[in-house]
Amino acid sequence: MKTFEGKVAVITGAASGIGRGLTERCLAEGMHVVMADIEEDVLNKTADALRAEGNNSIVTVKTDVSVLAEIENLKQVALDSFGAVHLLFNNAGVGGGGNAWDATQKDWEWVIGVNLWSVIHGVRVFTPQMISQGDECHIVNTASVAGLVGGSTNACYSVTKHGVVALTENLYRDLATAQHNIGTSVLCPGFINTNIMDSGRNRPDHLQEAAADEPVTPEQEKMRKLMADFLEKGMQPGELADIVFKGIRAERLYILTHEDFNEIIMSRAENITTGNNPPVTNFAGQ
Repeated sequence: MKTFEGKVAVITGAASGIGRGLTERCLAEGMHVVMADIEEDVLNKTADALRAEGNNSIVTVKTDVSVLAEIENLKQVALDSFGAVHLLFNNAGVGGGGNAWDATQKDWEWVIGVNLWSVIHGVRVFTPQMISQGDECHIVNTASVAGLVGGSTNACYSVTKHGVVALTENLYRDLATAQHNIGTSVLCPGFINTNIMDSGRNRPDHLQEAAADEPVTPEQEKMRKLMADFLEKGMQPGELADIVFKGIRAERLYILTHEDFNEIIMSRAENITTGNNPPVTNFAGQ
């Protein structure tokens, strides 16, 4: 896609963070926007604030992206409101989870549901609609640089983000093979100034765990503070949105935000091809 004026965007996780940044950019491009989020109050307040700044059309849809029926409803609301969907951001995500054996069944179900199943649902629901339209369209799936490097964050998060990268790569190939006029990108951000560390505020009741008896260890507290500091100093969502739209216009499959991680990505590829074990470090090199 090169032009966006008058076209329709659907954005999940649109009420805050990256989703809000993408929403603001879509509106600046002259698009109609369908904003989806599970936080209904925040979603409505965000939409009201954006409506007050301009005349672009905005529709809000409270959506649990892990539920197929709610993604199907999101598509129907978009079609009922604007008649088409040209740009889809499967963006909603959470950061919860634990290590490979301590994460509970509910941890895995929550993180996989929001971070991976939501993207699968979005691809399966919206791609046929875009194909039927015959218009130039584009799909952006939000992963993370954690989907390109190995074992750098908690297991649940890493697994889902690697899954989103693989899904998008397959979607890109499948659409190109079928010669459909639909572009595809996987967004792999580094540190962005969002409230992802507070993801638990949106965790469904049926996937909540009883309060843990064990206190947070000094090492865990240190890592949480380190991550919070990185995020606070991270790229602003508006700057990320600029990078994303440049990537869409360039028909780029991989959209990265921070060159700082290129060495780690290349190191992982080299370890795979040479059979070397990776160093045991995390995102922050600790």
